[in-house]
Amino acid sequence: EMAEPESSRSIPEGAYDVFLSFRGEDTRKTFTDHLYAALDQAGIHTFRDDDELPRGEEISEHLLKAIRESKISIVVFSKGYASSRWCLNELVEILKSKRKRTGQIVLPIFYDIDPSDVRKQTGSFAEAFDKHEERFEEKLVKEWRKALEDAGNLSGWSLNDMAYG
Repeated sequence: EMAEPESSRSIPEGAYDVFLSFRGEDTRKTFTDHLYAALDQAGIHTFRDDDELPRGEEISEHLLKAIRESKISIVVFSKGYASSRWCLNELVEILKSKRKRTGQIVLPIFYDIDPSDVRKQTGSFAEAFDKHEERFEEKLVKEWRKALEDAGNLSGWSLNDMAYG
């Protein structure tokens, strides 16, 4: 087996192929673990952000770097996704990064949720936003809504009608 030429290894050291954004308590033990394991087995270097880790107010530099350097971001939308401001802030960054960098791909996965709930913030997303509007400034909430609308319009996979697998 030939070693690949230096030129084809243009990714900076430590960059990820995939950035995985998900709401831990909804999907970690089920879907996201399986997805992560499958990507890992395929040799795909994946950054898995875990929203149960304690954190400061802002998204860390480490996280921003992982988002910016990933070729693909996979966003697992689940019923509780919008209730986490972490997830929402991450999504805003993912979409910013996609706009800035050509060739960066964002793949939404709609896990047991209708894409229109994401796009229009209905269903469980409506409840989450009722709470956000009480707590956070309007500008931030608008930014989150816009990010969800944009992401909900991307073509992705819907998993409520698929057998687990």
